[in-house]
Amino acid sequence: MGKVKLSAEKLEAIKRLSNEQNVIAALAIDQRGSLKKMLAEGANVTDPEETIVEFKKLVSAELTKYASSILLDPEYGLPAAELRDASAGLLVAYEKTGYDATEVGRLPDLLTEWSVYRLKEAGADSVKFLLYYDADEDEAINEFKHVYMERLGQECKALDMPFFLEILTYDANGDNEKGEAFAKVKPAKVIAAMKEFSKEKYQVDVLKVEVPVNMNFVQGYTKEGQEPVYTREEAMAYFKEQSDATHIPYIFLSAGVSMELFNQTLCLAKEAGAVFNGVLCGRATWKDAVNVYVEKGEEATLEWLQTTGRANIESLNDALKETATPWTNDFEVIH
Repeated sequence: MGKVKLSAEKLEAIKRLSNEQNVIAALAIDQRGSLKKMLAEGANVTDPEETIVEFKKLVSAELTKYASSILLDPEYGLPAAELRDASAGLLVAYEKTGYDATEVGRLPDLLTEWSVYRLKEAGADSVKFLLYYDADEDEAINEFKHVYMERLGQECKALDMPFFLEILTYDANGDNEKGEAFAKVKPAKVIAAMKEFSKEKYQVDVLKVEVPVNMNFVQGYTKEGQEPVYTREEAMAYFKEQSDATHIPYIFLSAGVSMELFNQTLCLAKEAGAVFNGVLCGRATWKDAVNVYVEKGEEATLEWLQTTGRANIESLNDALKETATPWTNDFEVIH
């Protein structure tokens, strides 16, 4: 399929998001609605709007010392962006949080107060957009999403802004994405989505994707009493098929699983021959700090971030050294 053509400005921007090995070891805390709900459960939280800003600031200030970059949102995250470590790059989310559950199709929607131009002016090294996608969805819905991503890709291209596309698969028939039924169809959906958005017309520079299987249903990783959906060998075959489905650099999202399971997942992907280029890891890194923050306050949260949070990221960095491949292998610079 050939290498991805990249402008020199985009190349330098993605390097700012990467570590010295040209692997993306990024921290994600662009959650908005879900994080506010988590914080609002704390008895001491009186203003979730203020609390979410303060929590993001703490996470950014402490954990970007160990991450290559951080993903934040422009609504609550820009104050946190200012507190990140000088060595950390900045990705900024461009989508509205969540989706309209009253409409079919989980349709994409941009933040109306922002543009790629404005995000770049605010200091972003890259734009990230989250797209919910089911390859088996109604054709008209998917065509809407295709056109939408074409527009976004061209907007990023015009401004030499790297475009990170995050894809979350789902089942239009309503199957629970964490359940056994969805686990059986997930590999095909993840791989089909990667093939689609690797097409040049979308101008995607890096794909942020799910692993192709639900690890909780892989033989050897299941909880007691749970029948596996995939053998270990079948899971590895899906990892390899996913890797072969794209010529674009891709990174894994953690999907909120434990740090231990996520690290094991990366090792399984490497063993399978998958050539991935890093991670954008969110809740697996910091989610346990939320309860500490709302129950014990800022000082206890800082202690947690400086110990457990740091250990989480450093264990991930160690795993990436053994498993990830530099993204620079996949790009050709154009002038």
